[in-house]
Amino acid sequence: MTHLTIPRPDDWHLHLRDGAMLEGIAPESARHFARAIIMPNLVPPVVTGAQAAAYRERIRAVTGDSFTPLMTLYLTEETDPADVVAAHRDGIITSVKLYPAGATTNSASGVTNFDRVRPVLEAMAEAGIPLCCHGEVTDHDIDIFDREAVFIDRVLDPIRRATPGLRVVMEHITTADAVAYVQSQTENLGATITTHHLVINRNHILVGGIKPHYYCLPVAKRESHRLALVQAATSGDARFFLGTDSAPHTDDAKENACGCAGCFTATNTMSILAHVFEAEGALDKLEGFASRNGPAFYHLPVNDATITLEKTDSPVTYSAKIETSAGPITVFDPGFPLHWRVV
Repeated sequence: MTHLTIPRPDDWHLHLRDGAMLEGIAPESARHFARAIIMPNLVPPVVTGAQAAAYRERIRAVTGDSFTPLMTLYLTEETDPADVVAAHRDGIITSVKLYPAGATTNSASGVTNFDRVRPVLEAMAEAGIPLCCHGEVTDHDIDIFDREAVFIDRVLDPIRRATPGLRVVMEHITTADAVAYVQSQTENLGATITTHHLVINRNHILVGGIKPHYYCLPVAKRESHRLALVQAATSGDARFFLGTDSAPHTDDAKENACGCAGCFTATNTMSILAHVFEAEGALDKLEGFASRNGPAFYHLPVNDATITLEKTDSPVTYSAKIETSAGPITVFDPGFPLHWRVV
């Protein structure tokens, strides 16, 4: 196969930042993706419907009408259930984001006491509003490579049992444990898988010197976990869908003594995915993963527009950096030649 046409894909987990960064990097996602779930971890975070509506307009001012930002609210222990329900009813937000406090970039306002957000979760379950979870505990005594598995046992499963009907997305899963948990459930649970977690394991970050542009949270795990993610993504199982977690940081923020977590993959994601799926003999499954499974979970229509991927003899090249007014941002390097491009 040298050509593949699929419905225009969506990104179900995307960081666009704000201000100069937003202006510089949003076009990279809008080029190939029709819609995206926009993360709310700005400074200050997007915690009310009014703030989400204002942020949506700032995004639209950059991307125009060809890209639809699907907004999320940042869940805090002070979140008003009525505001969440009203924002969803009025079409301002699509979902709510749960960050355990301190788990990742700009998560200091996240949740510490999960009992305090129970009224919000119950209102969301009744209104059919999905909860997007950054699935890691933050206890200092839990090894960073174990935090996703512990989150499932200590936080996620109890929340789901206590709140029947709550629709949950496990975001950017990184472990075979998470894959198995999704596969063990029959309803109201989906999971996004990033581009970079299909490609790298923890050796890519640490062997031969620290590679800051491969450092992300959740951190990449053992090769056995990466292979479990590849199997899940390419299986055709509708519970798994694309969420790039493309997360731009300027080079000076990545390349220092305390570098920020995040891989910027918006520019070349579709080329990388075509490579991964072809290697697994599963190019016919890419349409489901990138274009159909996410809309099905979110109860949205599949996009009418299409994109076509073409395989080339010569490697496809991308700019190594995106220059923005905030500073240069390094584009994720998969470490192998890419021969698929969007035409």
